[in-house]
This record gives sequence, structure tokens and C-alpha cells, in this order.
Amino acid sequence: MGDDPQAVTPKRFPDRSYAVDALAAAEPLAPDERADETLRLAGRVMARRGHGGIVFLDLVDRSGRIQLVVQDPPPVVRELDLGDIVGVQGQPLRSRRGEPSLAVTKLELLAKIRSPLPDTFHGLTDVEQRYRRRYLDLLMNEETRADFLVRTRMVSAIRRALDEDGFVEVETPVLQPTYGGAFARPFVTHHNELDETLYLRIASELYLKRLIVGGLERVYEIGKDFRNEGVSFKHNPEFTMLEWYEAYADYEDTMARMEQLVARTAEETLGSTRVRFRGHELDLSRWQRLKLVDALDGHGLWTRDEGALRARLRERDVDTSRDRTWAQLVDHALSHFVEPALIEPTILYDYPVELSPFARMSEEEGVVERFEYYVGGMELGNAFTEINDAVEQAERFELQAAEGAGGNVEAEPGDPDYVEALSYGMPPTGGLGLGIDRLAMVLTGRESIRDVILFPALRARQ
Repeated sequence: MGDDPQAVTPKRFPDRSYAVDALAAAEPLAPDERADETLRLAGRVMARRGHGGIVFLDLVDRSGRIQLVVQDPPPVVRELDLGDIVGVQGQPLRSRRGEPSLAVTKLELLAKIRSPLPDTFHGLTDVEQRYRRRYLDLLMNEETRADFLVRTRMVSAIRRALDEDGFVEVETPVLQPTYGGAFARPFVTHHNELDETLYLRIASELYLKRLIVGGLERVYEIGKDFRNEGVSFKHNPEFTMLEWYEAYADYEDTMARMEQLVARTAEETLGSTRVRFRGHELDLSRWQRLKLVDALDGHGLWTRDEGALRARLRERDVDTSRDRTWAQLVDHALSHFVEPALIEPTILYDYPVELSPFARMSEEEGVVERFEYYVGGMELGNAFTEINDAVEQAERFELQAAEGAGGNVEAEPGDPDYVEALSYGMPPTGGLGLGIDRLAMVLTGRESIRDVILFPALRARQ
């Protein structure tokens, strides 16, 4: 073992194993038995205890925690502080008390801590500090590390499923000359060289559908979207979305694919389709379907009369002063009364055309083939049978222009270039968006989106 705690620390520590490997090697041993193999581990010292001429250290790495047993400790061990990063070499051991351990024969200081850690027993418990100093949250709270590893496995499972189904992963612009694909206010920036106003994308939809026109047939993207809107338990201005588009499919095909994808992702990520979210035990392999009109009617809120709907909402103490159009009132009714009641995994389908500028008309007048899907009273995503006729799409943009003139600041501004792309012909297409952050909330059981985003948006420190 090194004797000089002030020596220059090594710049690398190769050929390392993980704590979980040492634990597995020590598991079959009898008490006080040592394995023949030698392992090299590296991690952070998070606890220390002394007993006679032996020092016990807890080493933590990404895989977990293991006890280190150091006999006749040299000065480098005596000088260690909690939080120091060390590299060790030794043999797996089961201690006399039966704890899987590593008997250390060599220890090196790899990095010295310069600021004291929070209370190592209670961890970092201040919620605001957990978000602002996520590095400490990850360091001190094993549950936080586990949650973000769940998220990583979840995204990998989604990619694997779509790749196996013949989808092509693509990348589309984040900086766009015209924003679209959703109802939202954009972030605005300026390109100095081009002297052009650009927008951070609010959705990748319009570019992905251009690729369907181009013949890629099945495409998807997992990427960041940006919406200049409020922050809530389910909203962050910067968030991660999955969008896919599938030629020769409609919204019913997309419903089935979504159900299969969510169930498979849960199974591969957690080993089960059953989750506990917002106090409810839910099975992500069992979905129910409900028409939007029936859902609103069940709350006494279905009417196409704007004045009547406004009056009914006001009777229920809903502030409608910012709702300028009938579509905004319907959206308000959905978010206040329908959505919170959709606890079991539910597909809400067939929407009024006024709410859906990109969805294809159904056989029912004034209704489009669109669905949203919910778990635990929270929307996970949105899907359509896409409009594939350029003339009809241009008319929908005009409808949205009327929404904007009526005071809806989140109305679609229109995209002539996209209409031109459609004029070259797009196959019948089903498309879907899935909130990656929200699905991570469901799979980890977290009730705030900030708990599943490594660095969520926060107000500047005062």
C-alpha cells in the first residue's frame, strides 16, 4: 500500500471490476474464508470503522456497496476522509460475521475530497438541494442512482424494440425556421451569420413526416423538445420525447404498437408490467379505451356550444378568463376533470378537429383519428392518423390561423414548406409521441418530473 497521502494521485486505474463482482465472488464462501482470485475495485469511501488493528471501509461504486477489510492499515488509510476516491486490490472474503467483503492488499488514493459530504447516514434530503446539486444527490442517495439507471434501461429497451420492428432512428433539426407539431409557445433565438430568427423545436413531427414522404417508411427520434411554458410536477421546459411515424398504418395500428411497446419496456426494465404510481397499483399490459366525447359527457361537459361550455366550467369554479376559443375550453375541461380520473392505463380517442390540426378526419363529422394515452391520471403521449393530403393540411393551417386570431397564442403558425412536401405524396401514416420523462416517472414511481430529469429547470438562486 502507498505510504504518502500527499503523493500525486494516479491518472488512471485500469483493469477494475465492480463491487457487485466482488460481492458475487464472496457470497459462496464460508465465514473467514478468502477466495484465491484477486480483484481491483475503485470507488468512494463512504464509511469507516475500526476494530483493533483492522480498519473496515465501505466502498461505493455505480454497482453498489462493499465492505473493505484492511489489516495493519498504513498512513494512507489513516489519512482517508469520507468521500475520498480510492483504488484497491485484494481477494473476496466473507468476514467472521458473515458479510461479503474484500480483503485489501493494496490501496491507492485516486482523488482527495476537498469539501465535506453531507451527513452520510441521512444523505442529501433537502429537495431543492437535490435538484441543484444533483451530483451530491447521486453520490449520497442510492435510490436516486437506481432511478436514473432505470431510465437508461428504459430508453435502451424502447430503442431495441423499435429497431427490431424495422424502424430507422434519425436526427432532425433542433433549431428550426418555423416551429410546429404541437400547441406550445417556442423559445426564440437569432442566427447571427444568417441574420434569421430561429426557434427551438417544440416537436420533431413535421421533419419526421418529411422523411416518410422521402420513403423511409418507419422512422423514430428520441430527442429534446423545448416549450416556453410553466413548470409543474409533469412539465419541464426542456424535455425528452420519442416520436415515431409508420407508413401504411393508422391510429388503431398505432394504439396496438403503443400498448405493446409500453408493456415490453416495463417488462425488460423492471422485470414486470406492474408498477406503483401515485398511490395506485397498475398493470401496463392492460389498457382500456374510451371515446373523448363519452369521457366529457360522463362529467356533463360535452357540448359544441362555446357559451354553454364556458358556463358549465365556471359553475365548477374553473377560471376560463384565458380561454379565448371553444377548443381551449375543451382542453381545459379535459385537463381539469377527465385526465385526473383516468387512473388505469387508458386510451382516450376520437378528438374534435379543432384540437388536432394534423390528424386525419374520421367517418364521424367533425372528429379526427387521434388518441392520447394516460396512466395514473397523467398523459403519457399523443398519436394520430396523419393527414397525407397537401390541400387538406393547408386548410387545417388556415383553421389554426383562425384560432390564433381568436386569441390562442399556442395555435399552429403554419408551415408552407411542409405543405409543399406533402404535395409530393405521403403514404397513409400513423404517428405517435411519447414523453420519455413521464414514462420514467411511471416506471420509477416518482411523482415529480424533476426526480427523473438529471438537471431540471430551476429558478436562479437569489
